[in-house]
Amino acid sequence: MKFSEIHLHPELQANLDQIQFVECTQIQEQAIPWIRKGKDVAGLAQTGTGKTGAFLIPLIDRILRSTKPEQVPQDSETEPFPEWKRRQYILILVPTRELAEQVEENAKKFLANTGLSSIAVYGGTGYEKQIAGMKSGVEFVIATPGRLIDLYKEHVVDLGLIRAIVFDEADRMFDMGFKDDMKFILRRAPKDRQFLVFSATLNFDVLNTAYEFGADPVEINISRDQAKAENVKDYIFHIGQDEKPAYLLSLLKKHEPRQAIIFSNFKHNVERITRFLNANGIPAVGISSLLTQGQRNRVMAQFKGDSDRNILVATDLAARGLDILGVDLVINFELPDDPENYVHRIGRTGRAGATGTALSLVSDRDIDALQRIEDYLKHKVESSWLEDEDLIKDMAPFPEVEDRRKGPSFRFRESSRDARGGGGRDRGGRRGRDQRGRDQKRRPDRGGEKQQTDQVAREAHRDRYRGRHRSEGHDGQRPQQQGQGKHRRHRRRFQNQANGAKRGGGQTHRPSAQPVAAAPSGIGSKVSGFFKKLFGK
Repeated sequence: MKFSEIHLHPELQANLDQIQFVECTQIQEQAIPWIRKGKDVAGLAQTGTGKTGAFLIPLIDRILRSTKPEQVPQDSETEPFPEWKRRQYILILVPTRELAEQVEENAKKFLANTGLSSIAVYGGTGYEKQIAGMKSGVEFVIATPGRLIDLYKEHVVDLGLIRAIVFDEADRMFDMGFKDDMKFILRRAPKDRQFLVFSATLNFDVLNTAYEFGADPVEINISRDQAKAENVKDYIFHIGQDEKPAYLLSLLKKHEPRQAIIFSNFKHNVERITRFLNANGIPAVGISSLLTQGQRNRVMAQFKGDSDRNILVATDLAARGLDILGVDLVINFELPDDPENYVHRIGRTGRAGATGTALSLVSDRDIDALQRIEDYLKHKVESSWLEDEDLIKDMAPFPEVEDRRKGPSFRFRESSRDARGGGGRDRGGRRGRDQRGRDQKRRPDRGGEKQQTDQVAREAHRDRYRGRHRSEGHDGQRPQQQGQGKHRRHRRRFQNQANGAKRGGGQTHRPSAQPVAAAPSGIGSKVSGFFKKLFGK
């Protein structure tokens, strides 16, 4: 179906023509009619199938139908928002900053020349611009839950003005711990708001939350029988862990992609892979949660722009929300533990009907993850290989792992044996025996002297625990019952006599070997004698 056949508002249709939105995708064709009628919708579709347009286009059409009804075609099936007022808005909740920017970028294209506006609200940046934008009045607020709640508590955002709420990548928000935030927002939104939820995978908790807050969504599932798009060809390479850098470099030089994304499970690996590629003549940029928002924006600008930095190294942070049509190759340096993340990763390529390739480097550490992925996909992932002449052997080494707290001289060890200073090599190739030799030079005679030192330390700790160090001389021997222990013996004697008085008489004993004389008979005499000794009278 073509957009021109839907009879959208003329201003919206002009924008779609301008950006060459001609044919509806499957999710758009099925979701747009329901959303235009004001129905709640739960849309399940594969990554890269146009879910953002599936909810933005009909919602814009409903607002324009409410604010400019005179321009609406007579045969339009769109239901306007009843009594749309200024400062009311559509809320679109997303899990990441990158996805917030991506949705706003699409919204601006659809809203051009309509008089409607949008704003992206997320953390990692200043509040001033976002506060000013909210106070000026916008029709679309694309936000991450945390920053939106912050602005609500500062009385900048009025959740009671929401007319429709969209959860984009809702399952990802649940995975990232935003479930309570989502419920916080839904409790304060109007009960009659339109409820839309879209994702590549929908779990029970997402739909259960929708029903809990009164939504009755029409469920649209266009990927019930397949987990990934048909136009993405994925392959795995069974190799050793230490062979991954060479295979990564060789695959990039063999395929020569226009744009590629390399995924790693670990954010500290992103910098290492990026440095490795740059050192071997392949310009690359890296993005992870270790970067500030400004740095992330610059990285994405380089990657999307016309520069030669057309290789992006990323964690799963980038697996959602990056709608870049030119990505023709995805490489998994490690397989993700969650099989759904595998689908999202490879979905960064082959978007909008284009073909794409996804390659995964599988070592013995990835076998369990591969099994989960194949169970989820319900088929085996095809294996591939590199011919020996295609494998690059002369290259700059892969950077060592560094502990930033201790500087580049600290190296993580591969095994506990290496960590104890035994033979073998650590990840950087340095032999543990050499390091142990240097330690022995700095600390000679680690045999009997060390045992004697440890014994003294243990005895000192025991003495401190028992309080003996307060009454010992400098030679380590306990003094006689005079001198340093005098005041302490007096305190014990007075306390023993007081305890004896409470028990009604009788002889009391102190911990030392010398007995204490019996207290005077009679309660009055005991108390009187106690106070005389205590105050020295």
